[in-house]
This record gives sequence, structure tokens and C-alpha cells, in this order.
Amino acid sequence: MVPRPNILWILTTQWRAQATGYAGDPNVRTPQLDALAARSVNYTQAVTPHPFGPFARAALLTGLPAPANGVATYFDPLPVEQRTIAHELREIGYATAFFGKWHLGVRDPAAPLVGEEHARTMVPPERRGGFEFWEGFESGFLLNDPWLHGTRLPVPEQFRGYQSDVLCQRAGSWVKRSGPWFAVVSFEAPHPPYDAPAAGCQPGDPEAITLARNVPAAAASRARRELSGYYAHIEATDRAVGGLLAVIDFERTVVVFTSVHGDMHGAHGLFRKGWPHEESVRVPLLIAEPGRAARRDDSCPSLIDLPARTLQWAGAAGTAVDLAPSAARISMPSVVALPHQCDRPWSGVRTRRRKLVLNPDGTPWLFFDLEEDPFEQVNLAEDPARAGERAALARLI
Repeated sequence: MVPRPNILWILTTQWRAQATGYAGDPNVRTPQLDALAARSVNYTQAVTPHPFGPFARAALLTGLPAPANGVATYFDPLPVEQRTIAHELREIGYATAFFGKWHLGVRDPAAPLVGEEHARTMVPPERRGGFEFWEGFESGFLLNDPWLHGTRLPVPEQFRGYQSDVLCQRAGSWVKRSGPWFAVVSFEAPHPPYDAPAAGCQPGDPEAITLARNVPAAAASRARRELSGYYAHIEATDRAVGGLLAVIDFERTVVVFTSVHGDMHGAHGLFRKGWPHEESVRVPLLIAEPGRAARRDDSCPSLIDLPARTLQWAGAAGTAVDLAPSAARISMPSVVALPHQCDRPWSGVRTRRRKLVLNPDGTPWLFFDLEEDPFEQVNLAEDPARAGERAALARLI
């Protein structure tokens, strides 16, 4: 590791762990990420701490779980006084920048989630998480022609083009500076609307898509239709990421690629996120570090540890993180009252071999043997023979 490296986080939204070429998904083309994986540590068992956007983003920036980080419901903004990784790095001399989707500002719950109203919602400087340079948008899910505002854009301005391309081009200009610097590039893709144009990447034939065996027949048609557009946005965003990575000096930069959560896409007959199943909580996590060989890592990291890892890369005094965790906590602190989302708060723990999920009253809701049942088709929550295992895992929650 070089002293005080540059650090780049690339964050996506709704990109589940299985949906890459390097992970073996037969439906998708991700040549740029496949090349990044070839020089990275590939954390095959990584999870998000909370499989929903604002909760996960707050945890990623602060290193604290929801609601301890101040985000307890979908529309809670990140508190102005909450410290983030940007504050920490600025104090030790790093230039810091954020590009793209924020989703932690003050939003109007009555406004349409998709459209220009949220996309043009201003995020004032005191609500930008301590980043000295900030150029982004609150939300809005406009995968094309995004509105940006921030440090050099005092009012929202619309930029023509595919959102991922626009963000990579603008971030690419900023990172061509002398270091050390820390930058976050945050995409909405491949989040719905899945039928939005994807920068010339055409949706494939839905009938040609291979579904996992935990997608029941009743959900298959919708799953194929949505996945067709989903994979087109993955291909388009992979291409945009390749353009950004082309200007990165890998000899001096730590590069992280991940997603804040996944999408059920019909698994167990469910759609969207918030659910504790693998399709929702498991995310891709690639970390390319200068001087470190590529390898596969099957430990169980959570994205909530990323700030501590980042401080460790930066050489901050007193920082330490378990580089091979055996278990990760997962939870949803509240119900998000939107269509198709999970119907209850829950808390859980996931190891490489097991997953336990508890109801709000502490009773078991789900318990899976991931070794024998990786598609989570047999719920062992009431199996008396597994009571001891459940009790041991419950103590970790």
C-alpha cells in the first residue's frame, strides 16, 4: 500500500451481488467490472447493513447503523450534526468530493418519488455530509438527463445524457488532481424505472433470461420483463464505470465498487428490497488496493465497516477493522410504505453458513442453512432440532 493513497468509492443502487459476469450471471455483460474484479479482492459474501437506500447510505457514510445514525424512517434526512467519513478524512488532509445521488436530504413525502421534483430538490451545504466539494441530486430516479447542483452549480442544472455517463465524466475531471483525495460517485442505476432508455444498451429478450430456481412460476413473467431492462442498465453503467476507471491511477488509488442494496426480482414471489433474503441484502463488493494481489474472500463483511476500512487505508491513527469477519448484522428499522416493500421491521445476522432473522418482538421469522439451501427455500425458524443454533446466532444480534 502506498502512503496516503487516493480513495474512490463507486456506489450503485439495487445492483444485487449475483448480477455480474465475474459472479457467473449468464444474463449480463459487465466487461469493465470483470476487469476490475481481476485486480481486486472479491468479497463474495458482502452484505448491506440495511437493504433500503437512505438507511444504507447513512450507515455507509457514518459507520453507524440506523437508527443510531439519525435515519429511522425513509424520509428522515441525515442530521446536520452527524459526522461522516468525509469529516474524518478532511481533518487529516484529504480533499473530499461527492458526485451523484444523495438521498439523505430533506424531501417532500407528498411529492412523486420519480420525477423532477425530488431530482431538483436542493441539498444545502450544511446537509452535504461534510464533503468540501459536492455535486449531485437528492433523488428522483431520472436515469437520463439528470439535474445536478452543488459547489459549482448554485441552482439545479439539467445535463443531457445517461446519468451514469454524466456522473463519471464530471467525477473523472475532479479526480485528475494531486492527492490525497477521497471521492464518492453514486449512481441511481440500475434502480427502476427499468424500462427507461439505457444509453443504447437494448433490453434483451425476456424469454431468454435464465431465472433462479427460487422464482416461482407466478412471478416469472414479471421477473423476466423487469430483468430485461435491469440488465440493460447494468451494461450501460458498467460501460460508464469503465470510462471513469480509465483515468484512475491504480498504483496510487484504492478503488471500491459496491451497491447499497439489491432487488428480489421475483425470488420467493417478491419484488424490490427491504427483505432479508439474499437477493436483497447481498451486494457486490470489490476492493482494489495498490500492491495487493487479487483474490476471492469468503468472509462476511458489512458495508457499515467501509468507513473504518477507509480510515485505515488513509493511515488515520487509532483505526482498526476486522478484515475477515465471520458474521454481519442486517436489519430494517422501519416499514417503508411503498408498493412491494417488506411488510415489517426486522433484525438479523448472517454468516457464511447461516442466516437468522427476528421479528420485532424477538421471535424467529426466518432461519436458513445457506450451505445446504443457498436459495433459502426451507425456513427452519420453527425446527426444534435447530433451537441451539438459533439461540447462538440470536446472541449476535
